[in-house]
Amino acid sequence: MSPIAVSLGDPSGIGPEVIAKAWAARETNDLKPFFAVGDRRSIEVVWDGPIALIVDPDQTASQFGDALPIMQIDDADDIVPGEPNMSGARCALNALEIAVGLTRSGAASALVTGPVAKAQLYAAGFTHPGQTEFIAERCGVSPSNVAMMLVGPDLRTVPVTIHVPFAEVLSHLSPEMIMARIRATERGLIRNFGIARPRIAIAGLNPHAGEGGALGREEIELIQPAIDQLVSEGMDVVGPLAADTMFHARARALYDAAVCLYHDQALIPIKTLYFDEGVNMTLGLPIVRTAPDHGTAFALAGKNMAEPGAMIAAIRVAAECAEQRATNIG
Repeated sequence: MSPIAVSLGDPSGIGPEVIAKAWAARETNDLKPFFAVGDRRSIEVVWDGPIALIVDPDQTASQFGDALPIMQIDDADDIVPGEPNMSGARCALNALEIAVGLTRSGAASALVTGPVAKAQLYAAGFTHPGQTEFIAERCGVSPSNVAMMLVGPDLRTVPVTIHVPFAEVLSHLSPEMIMARIRATERGLIRNFGIARPRIAIAGLNPHAGEGGALGREEIELIQPAIDQLVSEGMDVVGPLAADTMFHARARALYDAAVCLYHDQALIPIKTLYFDEGVNMTLGLPIVRTAPDHGTAFALAGKNMAEPGAMIAAIRVAAECAEQRATNIG
């Protein structure tokens, strides 16, 4: 299998540090070979471990045991941890572009993306809501056909709506959108995790899933019609379930993924249970893409305080899903 491409993200954030720490912990975590894409200086200012510059992903295997392989992308400015700038944003974008291209071509088996600073990217002319939409476009996929899945050791969640104000969530919901997210979830579970017949639970929007309409009719008018249609197609979908009782251990054992109606409903359970292990995965792409479920954390950058657990998990999940796709059962 080809190595995994890992874009460093913003050079001034914690991405370079956690990627370097992930390489340092490669043996204890049984990580498959990966190479970083970005400016080596962003690693050198926060880590004194060995680095090997490469020009081709094929060089990764021979270098990985002794040094962190890096494909160099120059940053035109000084790199100061915790102090993002425009040059760093452009470097992060160039690294992402190259890493996507290498993964699309098959030179890399999967893509892991380090955290970026959206404010700097927007100032540099970046027009996408985030890295996910950028990657989807480069892969020739409409952003409406991809979904975000949060992955923990025994919990996977998928939000139907993501970065919209809570007051606007209802205006974005429809049976068609709910069905699209559930279908993407089923395909993702089959293709990336090898689950032949996924069990999917969907959360209600209102307290106690609406109490039969007493606390809101969205479950009756929006969610139940979507469930009924998908069940008629042969899918294993249950709900709508009361969100406050569907994430304890016994409940989690009853489904393979939980589809949630809005951002925090999906992310709070993952971050509560697996703050240092949560992985953000994009479903619906022709490539495997994961990311640690945290941001640039500029306040921690350069202080040797960043925990690499989520990056390690993102690399591990990417490798497992790439291997599963290679022997795809769905």
